[in-house]
Amino acid sequence: MQFKRILAISICLTTFYCSIYAQETEPIENLITDRPDQTESAVTVPKNHVQIETGAAYQDYGNDTFREQSFTYNTTLLRYGILNTMELRLGWSFTEIETEINQTKTANVLSGFSPLSIGAKIEISEESTWKPKIALLTNLYLPFSASTDYKPETTGVDLFMLFAHTLNESSNLSYNLGASWGNDSPEAIYKYTLSYGHSLTDAIGFYAEVYGQLPEKNKASHFWDAGFTYLITSTIQLDATVGTSFTKGQNLLLSGGISIRLPN
Repeated sequence: MQFKRILAISICLTTFYCSIYAQETEPIENLITDRPDQTESAVTVPKNHVQIETGAAYQDYGNDTFREQSFTYNTTLLRYGILNTMELRLGWSFTEIETEINQTKTANVLSGFSPLSIGAKIEISEESTWKPKIALLTNLYLPFSASTDYKPETTGVDLFMLFAHTLNESSNLSYNLGASWGNDSPEAIYKYTLSYGHSLTDAIGFYAEVYGQLPEKNKASHFWDAGFTYLITSTIQLDATVGTSFTKGQNLLLSGGISIRLPN
């Protein structure tokens, strides 16, 4: 509980600071984030800028016989533009998972930090007519940085190609294709995402998305989610999401968060 209070205070102080500072600083371009959907944008953070994207999420899995509830109190991603077309990334999350058997909670609660992710996103080509904007994203997941309940023995890795199309002045289509290796398994998990975004006003955006994963030796899982974004200032954005799965597994996903670009 102490960690949750510290996290909440830190987010509030950061938001307050940036709200004041953003009123005095002109952004070099529009704020584009990698949350709240599963689809990563094909755009990198501007050079020499830091972007903080964080939030909380609740997920419910299973049925009355066996059920898991996951509470992620932070999903923090730090993005730094090292070049005009390249960013470095650090990600870390703190999660608690509660288990119910026959609608009775068990004493076994998993709690702690996930492996720290370190990665990079590189823009490869710009959009032109029918050709999408293309970028490459890769991450490593470091076992030594994880809490005991979530510590794997081997390093995880993922690799994604990111694509984006501008449909018109207010709509866009983005999609990712890639694969992940982790959780001490040599099995590749192939993943896809497809997200439609629409600007309702200058400040309010809407998105709807389908995504999924196809393990080499297990059944595929397919999901959907949808949500809204709200641009408080040109450098601060709030978001909210709801979703579930098409296939058996996830019953409910709820999340909310904030993204902030720190002035240079």
